[in-house]
Amino acid sequence: MSLSTLTALSPLDGRYAAKLSTLRPIMSEYGYMHRRVQVEVAWFIALSDAGFDEFKPLTPGARSYLINLVKNFSEADCAAIKDFEKTTNHDVKAVEYWIKSKFEARPELEKAAEFVHFACTSEDINNTSHALQIRSGRDQVVQPGLDRIVLKLREMALLYADVPMLSRTHGQTASPTTVGKELANVVARLQIAVDRIANVKILGKMNGAVGNYNAHLSAWPDFDWEAFSKKVIETPEPLGLGLTFQPYSIQIEPHDYMAELFDAVARANTILIDLSRDIWGYVSLGYFKQRLKAGEIGSSTMPHKVNPIDFENAEGNFGLANALLRHLSEKLPISRWQRDLTDSTVLRNIGVALGYAALAYTSLLTGLNKLELNEERLQQDLDGAWEVLAEPIQTVMRRYGVQGAYEKLKEVTRGKTVTAEALHGLIQGLEIPQADKDRLLAMTPASYVGKAAELARRI
Repeated sequence: MSLSTLTALSPLDGRYAAKLSTLRPIMSEYGYMHRRVQVEVAWFIALSDAGFDEFKPLTPGARSYLINLVKNFSEADCAAIKDFEKTTNHDVKAVEYWIKSKFEARPELEKAAEFVHFACTSEDINNTSHALQIRSGRDQVVQPGLDRIVLKLREMALLYADVPMLSRTHGQTASPTTVGKELANVVARLQIAVDRIANVKILGKMNGAVGNYNAHLSAWPDFDWEAFSKKVIETPEPLGLGLTFQPYSIQIEPHDYMAELFDAVARANTILIDLSRDIWGYVSLGYFKQRLKAGEIGSSTMPHKVNPIDFENAEGNFGLANALLRHLSEKLPISRWQRDLTDSTVLRNIGVALGYAALAYTSLLTGLNKLELNEERLQQDLDGAWEVLAEPIQTVMRRYGVQGAYEKLKEVTRGKTVTAEALHGLIQGLEIPQADKDRLLAMTPASYVGKAAELARRI
């Protein structure tokens, strides 16, 4: 059976493949090999500039040629590396051999070929490659996906800032709010989470087999290899990697920054699970309608159904993403002694975790764009919930020292159908100033929203 979107084991490469075209070149095996070539080339060029008599600075033509190996890296190049791997049974060594094969008929590069992968352990290449992949995945997929959701929610918060809505605490009627304020709550939470994701420093190390520059110093004992390594890692692309230098490590970079990043993404996803469930509930209550799509079917047997499938899809995929992200953040910082290989296979699933997150962002945004507010239904709920005005009435009573204010309102409202007339009768009999009576008599569930509209517009 050939591999296709129909036979792919993962739905990310099957059913949902078209939705992940931006992430695939970054986090796939191709993306990993591409970054490995980038790291090896950056290290090689930097070595030529280190001042060693044995490796003179490369000519502009050689530099351009090497940089173009990275810039023009193709699927065919990746396949050629995999062919080398069939012999080496070692993927990093296969990258080294492929690069050297590109030096053929170029005397300047052939002469310096042994400086490819010089003094490096495989993890010097792997950890920096993963860092480059993760940075691109964050900056090109995760951040934009979240930013689009924040933008949409902020737009909705402002649009619906003044639209009153009945709150529900414990599933029961509660003090009214506005639709915009409830969306503003999510924007405020989500923006903090997004900022945390953006602020995680992406680290890299290039310090040899156990983090001490042992091999490096055996070749040039008086050279400042730590400063050199830091320069390669922190110099902007294409001559460097543009990462943050990690000075202390065992054979592998400790992966603490990965745990920090994945936890931050999972936190943002959790906020959006909460939103997805709430919107699902509001659709069920009729507060939101969903725009119809021609030809779409909600049920194979019930023709009337318009399912909130985008929010359900988002919730499910956020759950899958977080399950993987949390495993990554818990497992990756742990390595037996100076190295074990348990991180290697786990790291290859970063793209899967981010893929489910990206899929969820797309589904959620699609769902939000389909929503239409049903103000008539919102007003119906408010008109049937006069009991929520027990709160302001008893609060004003307490202001004026009316004894047992809470208990009196509890007696006439708790578990009962409360009408405007009943409340107005109660208010008329209160021993409070007439101005406060008039204010309470003018109040309706729809007008009792506090600073909700102001808070929504402030977001």
